[in-house]
Amino acid sequence: MEKDRTLPIEEMPIRDRCCKASTGCKFKGSLKDVVGECIFVDKVYDSAVFNLQGIQAASRVPMGTLPVSRCGPNSRITRIFDIRTKKYFNPNNINDCKNLNITPNTTLSGAQFVLDEKGNPVVVPGPAGLLQYLIYTDTSDCDKKGLGTPIFGSQEIFISGMVIIEMDIEFINNRGDRQRATIRGRAPINQRLTNFFELCMPSVIDSAFLPQFAEFCNVAFTTRLATQNISRDISFNPSTGEIYANFIIALCITCEKKIKVPVQLCVLSTGFCEQEARTRQICGDEFPPLFPPQVNEPFANHSDCE
Repeated sequence: MEKDRTLPIEEMPIRDRCCKASTGCKFKGSLKDVVGECIFVDKVYDSAVFNLQGIQAASRVPMGTLPVSRCGPNSRITRIFDIRTKKYFNPNNINDCKNLNITPNTTLSGAQFVLDEKGNPVVVPGPAGLLQYLIYTDTSDCDKKGLGTPIFGSQEIFISGMVIIEMDIEFINNRGDRQRATIRGRAPINQRLTNFFELCMPSVIDSAFLPQFAEFCNVAFTTRLATQNISRDISFNPSTGEIYANFIIALCITCEKKIKVPVQLCVLSTGFCEQEARTRQICGDEFPPLFPPQVNEPFANHSDCE
């Protein structure tokens, strides 16, 4: 009987809190393994990155309750060690209105979004399912010079939803002992920012494809007490342990806009990435491949077809 190839429990790295990824891409160092491959991808013809800032006030944010047994009439918060803020996301409902969302609304000048018969923008799927808008303008004048056509745009960025605020505090309980605790709360975000941009558009005539406009944003947060004073910004009820706090939340936003067109590229390759399969005991090594074998030179010459 074939041996069980599964790892013993003590050898499985399930207790590690973090991990290292493996792509299955290996290169032995020999240039004889390098060949030219043709791949069909989206090329970025022009892109622009913008950093935007916004300020959001959050008043009387409930920060949870300290256990009553640790509190008493003489209890008080004496120190703030750290304040952290992150996006709220509910994995059980992607349409939860409390999920933090960044929604850009863009208007173009010098070009237009391509529309269908109902007046809706025509979109094509991009990486990770990102919808990219087809755009059009007459590029013939700049095509004659071998240059791109400049287009302009204005953008409103709407940020809504909730953020989670964590605060590491030190407090003195009713026995005079200093204690540390981490308290958490949620604060609403509702911001509207305006941005202007310029991009360079390639030819719409000398191409089988219309250019595609893509945009995406990310946001980070820097949070502090509203007036940087514990007694003014934090309301602490020693009888119940309830805590309310006033914050100023800075929104640090990065947005990127791209104009892309599908192209074919010739790249150097060492072949397909191949992971070492985790074989189970029933099938042994009789498993199908995930990708077909190469049929172009020089792979075909080294195949086992003869």
